[in-house]
Amino acid sequence: MPAPFDDIEIGQVVNLGAAAVDAKALAAFIAAFTPGWTLDRGAPDTMVFAIWARLDSQAAAGWPQTKRLGVDALRWVRNPPAGELLRGRMTVMGKDPVGEGKGIVIAQHDLLDEAGRLVFSCLTRSIFAR
Repeated sequence: MPAPFDDIEIGQVVNLGAAAVDAKALAAFIAAFTPGWTLDRGAPDTMVFAIWARLDSQAAAGWPQTKRLGVDALRWVRNPPAGELLRGRMTVMGKDPVGEGKGIVIAQHDLLDEAGRLVFSCLTRSIFAR
């Protein structure tokens, strides 16, 4: 979706890419950030958020998005196991022009597992150039 604000459509769905829950990264993450969590429980919520954040930042690298104003309504549904492939998608929910040079885009972001089940979702508000 490397499009300026005026070309973005409400309802538009954008693929954010995919990433697997790496077993070594999961073990290292648990050791560093979630003591007491066990590997058999899958990726902790904070790692799921980190996977989404990486997919989102990589996808948006070439977009005319100038600022992320907020990440709200975070929802964790399940903790994927090591090896699970997660796919990210973004759905444009709304947009609002702000002056002649920019506009705010409100979007829902989802991480889905290999079976298409929801793993994580959130809402974002971002500024895009017009």
